[in-house]
Amino acid sequence: MIYITRRERFCAAHKLHREDWSEEKNEAVFGYCSNPNWHGHNYELYVTVKGTVNPETGFLIDLKLMKSIINTEVIDKMDHKNINLDVDFMQGKMASTEIIAMEIFHVLKPHFEQENVQLHSVKLYETENNSVEYFGD
Repeated sequence: MIYITRRERFCAAHKLHREDWSEEKNEAVFGYCSNPNWHGHNYELYVTVKGTVNPETGFLIDLKLMKSIINTEVIDKMDHKNINLDVDFMQGKMASTEIIAMEIFHVLKPHFEQENVQLHSVKLYETENNSVEYFGD
């Protein structure tokens, strides 16, 4: 078993907010992350796949293909977008870093399975100090 990780970056805005809560409760729970005018981050996304090396190519997966899958399915949809409003796979979901990482995992998993590799994890840095890592259900 070998693991390969690809890093990609995207910039996006989001807001942590529950419609069923008052503005006061949203602010008490989410602080400045509930800003009515949104706020943004420069995210770093690390996608790790695992499997066995193809003896013909010496690759687990062609890294150009890995990049293409991540960019098509995630980066192109999220970069310079509002996560709450513009990203199809985030509609109706809380745009916390935890949920974003989980949803990215669910989006990418079938695409890597089609290439005969297993998605191991998605690690998402919201800031240089805060990150989450998701390994699937």
